[in-house]
Amino acid sequence: MTGSRLIHRVPYYSQWESAALVPEFITGIRAAADDPLWPKSGADSPEEYAFWAPRMCGMACLRMALDHWGHEVPPSVPLLREALEAGAYVQTEEQVKGLIYAPFARWVTCRWDLYAEVRPELAATEIAKQIARGHVVLLSVHKSIRTLDPAPPQRGGHLVLAVGTNPDGVFLHNPSGLPGLSQEFHHVPWTDLDRFFAGRGVVLGPHAQGATLQ
Repeated sequence: MTGSRLIHRVPYYSQWESAALVPEFITGIRAAADDPLWPKSGADSPEEYAFWAPRMCGMACLRMALDHWGHEVPPSVPLLREALEAGAYVQTEEQVKGLIYAPFARWVTCRWDLYAEVRPELAATEIAKQIARGHVVLLSVHKSIRTLDPAPPQRGGHLVLAVGTNPDGVFLHNPSGLPGLSQEFHHVPWTDLDRFFAGRGVVLGPHAQGATLQ
């Protein structure tokens, strides 16, 4: 893939408050309810925090974008509650469905005047073009992208934020990445991205003008 190196200096947010403890949370060595920083999330209890933290990848990506463009960054759980009210998540007794792209895009456009374009079909070649326009891109990938698993079981299911590209690959902020390895500015070669990337996502920009809401 042709092009030059371009990286937006986007601040990083983990979907867990204690980013350094992510390896313990994802392996089950430590329960999310035992995150010593859980009160920072704005949750009413450790149990509420533990329920939402593993589902918070989309909100972590949004918090990164808000910080990057100078908006006040709400705590993660109150932000998640807003997203629920907006229809970006649907919670039933059995499950949580989301992130649902169309209501998410409408919400962030109305709430923060962000550009938000739902891309149900998004080619990897388009990512560099969007980065060059000053945008960042939520990408649906499999969570095992954190270790570049040679054989992920599927594509999609987890959201990361594309913050830069070079001719060889894409730079990702991964809300469930591993500290020192794949949390911030994780370079994923284009040749590896395909086996994780579901080919869909949401393009975000600093201003709503020209947004395509579906």
